[in-house]
Amino acid sequence: MENAVEWSDELDALRFSVPGHGAPCAMHRLAFKALLRHEPDREACLQFFEDNSQAFTTAAATKIARVSLPFDRSLHLNSRDIRQALTSNTPGQFLAQSP
Repeated sequence: MENAVEWSDELDALRFSVPGHGAPCAMHRLAFKALLRHEPDREACLQFFEDNSQAFTTAAATKIARVSLPFDRSLHLNSRDIRQALTSNTPGQFLAQSP
């Protein structure tokens, strides 16, 4: 799954590969809802990932290091993981504004 991004209908989540890590990372649609401040469909989630892919990679790498996650073990991100990566590591990217 190297450099792959996909939507899993079964998990209702986006899944992506983390460079240098042998297992996928996932983020549930409801975590995107917390970031986008509306009920997102899969396309909105995929677009947010595309617009902020560096923050997702940073958040995953940070979580892998923080919890000493073994190579090839999958992980999940939450909205807090992404918010922290957006505010500290990828200036210029912003969360959706409230309507």
